[in-house]
Amino acid sequence: MSAWPGGAAGRDARRAIDAVWRIESPRLIAGLARMTRDVGLAEDLAQDALVAALERWPESGVPDNPGAWLMATAWRRAIDQFRRRATLRRHERALLRELEDRQEASAPDPVAAADDIGDDLLRLVFTACHPVLAPEARVALTLRMLGGLTTAEIARAFLATEATVAQRIVRAKRTLAAAAVLEVIYLIFNEGYAATAGEDWTRPELCEDAMRLGRVLAALAPHEPEAHGLAALMELQASRLRARVGPGGEAVPLLDQDRSRWDGFLMARGLAALRRAEGLGRGLGPYGLQAAIAACHARARRPEDTDWAGITALYDALAQVSPSPVIALNRAVAVTMAFGPQAGLEALDALAREPALRGYHLLPAARGDALARLGRAAEARAEFARAADMARNARERDVLRARAAG
Repeated sequence: MSAWPGGAAGRDARRAIDAVWRIESPRLIAGLARMTRDVGLAEDLAQDALVAALERWPESGVPDNPGAWLMATAWRRAIDQFRRRATLRRHERALLRELEDRQEASAPDPVAAADDIGDDLLRLVFTACHPVLAPEARVALTLRMLGGLTTAEIARAFLATEATVAQRIVRAKRTLAAAAVLEVIYLIFNEGYAATAGEDWTRPELCEDAMRLGRVLAALAPHEPEAHGLAALMELQASRLRARVGPGGEAVPLLDQDRSRWDGFLMARGLAALRRAEGLGRGLGPYGLQAAIAACHARARRPEDTDWAGITALYDALAQVSPSPVIALNRAVAVTMAFGPQAGLEALDALAREPALRGYHLLPAARGDALARLGRAAEARAEFARAADMARNARERDVLRARAAG
């Protein structure tokens, strides 16, 4: 261990502990959840270990292996807790014996448990994202346990009260088991990429959290094409984040973006992840196909270079494996660009009675664009005005109102 320097030692200690916690807490909770078979208890024990670190590390310094230190501390507290409760429940007495046997069998076990996190972390990911949970509960729990965000940070990100988010997390812990993790990670990313409501058009910090989780998942499941497909999709879309926002925070539509501001490093990462998904030889799933669509945009140096016919074909394939009204709407937009506004308008009008698209602002926005390209200006303005009235995000609403006025 290294001693803390003098002066602002307390602040330095807190910053160091915060950094360690962000890195180690998902692995710590995952290992404890496997050992205790209780996700809620695992998080409580991890928090206890954090408190111990806050008490001790400012004086003793950060251990050489902080993850192992936290695991060992939480492990001891788990044994103490089960020992106190063992007289009340028979199964906890059995679990206490199991934990104590493991501790006696090999002293370095806590270190090994901290380092051997692959299966544990993957199990925790699936647990936090069980399909029985409502989407907002899955997102909150994933950000809390895997993203390392506090309840207050999650509440700010989703414009909810801290009490509401805390209730979601508590309810989610009561109904956990295992499944739809890719969907949850992409939900987090999408909320960052195009905020549902509020004054900000994007929330890059949510995109970063989702990409980090996606990279972890792809590393833990290297033979799953969709894990790489999702990672590719997020990297490629995130490469456009800087160009999606103008100098005053205004939303900048795709075709109006300065492509020199697209992030080449993220594009390269995304294209590499897409190649990994394709290289597994099992075909592309929904996320892989969406990544392939994003790759078409990434490869186009100018808007007019975009392979819209190829994008339309990819949407056709996506509609076969994962049909939805939104995919049909996106396909209709691609048809407008590839085969002309009249063909696009016909595809859009075929969706007019789709119940899931009632109140969805992007349908009238797409109709407005097709009508404008056909020279039907008054109708286009009316559609843009209708879309603006439906939009919940202030920045997006401004763009639609400007088009209605123009």
